Amino acid sequence: MEYRVGQMVRSKAGRDKGTAYAVIRAEGDYVYVADGATRKLDNLKKKKIKHVEGSYNVSEEIAERLLDGSIENHMIRRFLSS
Repeated sequence: MEYRVGQMVRSKAGRDKGTAYAVIRAEGDYVYVADGATRKLDNLKKKKIKHVEGSYNVSEEIAERLLDGSIENHMIRRFLSS
C-alpha cells in the first residue's frame, strides 16, 4: 500500500500497537508519523511500513498545511479523533 501525507494509520507492532497516527512524511520503506499528543510534530515516530496498517481516511487539510508550514499538533489530534 502506498502511504500518503495526511493519511490515518494504525500501528500493528511495537509498544505503541493499536495507536492511531497521521502520516507526516513517507520515504522508501518508512513513514514518519505523529499523533499530536505523545508524538508531536517536533518528535516524529519512524515506523517501517510493514508495522502500520493504513486506512482510507486522508486529510487534505493536513497535507496542505504541512506544505505551507502552518500545521499544529491540535489539528492532528482533531483529525485522529474524528
